[in-house]
Amino acid sequence: MISKKVLNFLKALEKNNNRDWFNDNKKEFKTLETEVKEFYNAINQKLSIHDEIDKVKAFRIYRDVRFSKNKQPYKTNFGASFHRVKPRLRGGYYFHIQPNNQSFLATGFWAPEKEDLLRIRKEFEMDDQEIREIINNKAFKSVWGELEGEELKTAPKGFDKEHHAIDLIRKKQFVFTKKLTDKEIQSKELIDIIDQSFKAIRPYFNYMSDVLTTDLNGVSLIDG
Repeated sequence: MISKKVLNFLKALEKNNNRDWFNDNKKEFKTLETEVKEFYNAINQKLSIHDEIDKVKAFRIYRDVRFSKNKQPYKTNFGASFHRVKPRLRGGYYFHIQPNNQSFLATGFWAPEKEDLLRIRKEFEMDDQEIREIINNKAFKSVWGELEGEELKTAPKGFDKEHHAIDLIRKKQFVFTKKLTDKEIQSKELIDIIDQSFKAIRPYFNYMSDVLTTDLNGVSLIDG
């Protein structure tokens, strides 16, 4: 479980986002950070039953303020990503803890490499039926809702702006998010909510992994 102390600390940090306060409360932060990391490990253990995870990355509480107008030194959240084994498996998972009902799960493709983005767009240009069947599935949408992500205002270079799949082709990101309430974050069911939600994304990941490991003729790019 994630204790109420975690959310209370983050609320206090939001009101006292300065080095003096943080240093005075660093012992408590380290205790809570350990608690949260143990929960990340529990998520990884659950995921590893039905997926292949090669790395868990816990994000640091310290902000890089060098190029930001916001000079507050600390993040007011805890977050971790779970990386699948590449190049065979694509996509990733993210868990975000933030009070006031701002916690969420995220999954998908946040910043695809240039070559991957072109390959995805080419697949949608050739055939968008399978991806639409996956993301419009009733059970899938009940967990993850609509496909999200930044997109171009018009067609990417080399694509027809009148193409029937232009709504998918012009996307630059292909992500899904699921909001979590403070009550859910503190519940005994949280680990199962996360695991079942991540498990529900697998048809999407299976499809995208197949696309990104083959050419347009279906020939593997990673075998041999």
